[in-house]
Amino acid sequence: MLIDSHCHITDPKFDDFRDALIEEIKASEVAYIFETGSDLATSKMSLEAADKYDFIYAVVGCHPHEAENFDEAQLEQIREMCKHPKVRAIGEIGLDYHYDLSPREVQKYWFGRQVDLALELGMPIVIHEREAAGDVFDILTEHGAFSKERAAQFPPKPDGSPDVRVYFHCFAGSAEMARQYAKLGASFGIDGPVTWKNARKTVEVVEQTDLVHFHVETDCPYLTPVPFRGTTNKPTYVEYPARKIAEIKNISYEEVCRVTTANALRFFGLTPLE
Repeated sequence: MLIDSHCHITDPKFDDFRDALIEEIKASEVAYIFETGSDLATSKMSLEAADKYDFIYAVVGCHPHEAENFDEAQLEQIREMCKHPKVRAIGEIGLDYHYDLSPREVQKYWFGRQVDLALELGMPIVIHEREAAGDVFDILTEHGAFSKERAAQFPPKPDGSPDVRVYFHCFAGSAEMARQYAKLGASFGIDGPVTWKNARKTVEVVEQTDLVHFHVETDCPYLTPVPFRGTTNKPTYVEYPARKIAEIKNISYEEVCRVTTANALRFFGLTPLE
């Protein structure tokens, strides 16, 4: 079995075939998907989908692109949504200096506030970071995401390293950065780009980082893996980054499925599958 730890099936790109997509997921090896919001409206849609389908769980929060339109009232609504048992994390939150669709100081403010909320509620955190690695690290550190107190809330990972339930979705950093974050207790999402020809840096991360720190994800409808590049990505394609990880690490596909599924269940606080 596989888990797609990060996807967006409520995206309008699926409007014309969402029902068929749901049936395809049900018939596949994908046990669960984690539908991720980017603002209050899409967070509500994520929770609605989770309420409707047993195999869907919700991640709620404000993406840095939407930070300029976020406010205290919306943050309180996110807080209320986190009381729902199918909301399993706050995300995707972070910083994006590539597009700069919201002012950087506004991005940093709401990122910090949402980190504080996650720590207050004991919720996992799903990070979006693009061209903002230094500020993301500083904010996570300053707000206590890697603190001993945070690590004490969760059992260590199977290799004995701490687990602070911080997950870098679509990790694009270096292998050295991954090593440092893993020591602090973070996890990393590997998705379609690991299958692309220009994926040298991500391949190095996979080569040099223990499998216990990885999730597999699609970020659908974006980041479609080979051999489907040029089409709309979907949760059933999570198989392809998993197969690429197996190839890179010279282990079986089944082992990648087993470990990444266990990693995702642990991170999101779900009962192990039979």
